[in-house]
Amino acid sequence: MNLARLAVEKRAGLRYRLAQSGMPLMRKAFGHIGRGTVVVAPLMLAGVDRITIGDDVIIRDGAWLATEGPSAALAIGSHTYIGHRVHLHSIDPVSIGTRCVIADNVMVSSTDHGRSDRHAVQGTGAVVIGDDVFLGQNVVVLGGVRIGDGATVAAGAVVVKDVPAGAVVGGVPAKVLGGWS
Repeated sequence: MNLARLAVEKRAGLRYRLAQSGMPLMRKAFGHIGRGTVVVAPLMLAGVDRITIGDDVIIRDGAWLATEGPSAALAIGSHTYIGHRVHLHSIDPVSIGTRCVIADNVMVSSTDHGRSDRHAVQGTGAVVIGDDVFLGQNVVVLGGVRIGDGATVAAGAVVVKDVPAGAVVGGVPAKVLGGWS
């Protein structure tokens, strides 16, 4: 193995180990963080006292986890993977089930802004993502949506209405393409 490759690969592993060492501080700030959970180099953390994370969750680099407002809550179930640069923003509650995979660059938001004041955000309804759900890269999930257990959302889809359990959806806006048998 050449030295340059070794240095780059070791550096990536070091970032993960550094994140593990910072978890005791995060556990004191967050509403709850379960055993074995690691949050690696987040880009933005806000309202962390209203964020709960289950056991054995991995949240990769560049994540944006934010809650704001009196009804805001963000809950991430155990054994879930949150990819690089995922944006989770809650004014109304956002819930992600257990054993989910949220791929890179996904945005899940229960917020929006009006046309007259683009700086004032407002709630758009709760987002509920069931257990065993897979969200492909660059998916957008908007407020007021429920994604059923075992559903798969194809890369690049924009979810604006409920997704049935076990369905495979894709497109803009997302439509049912099939299901798992």
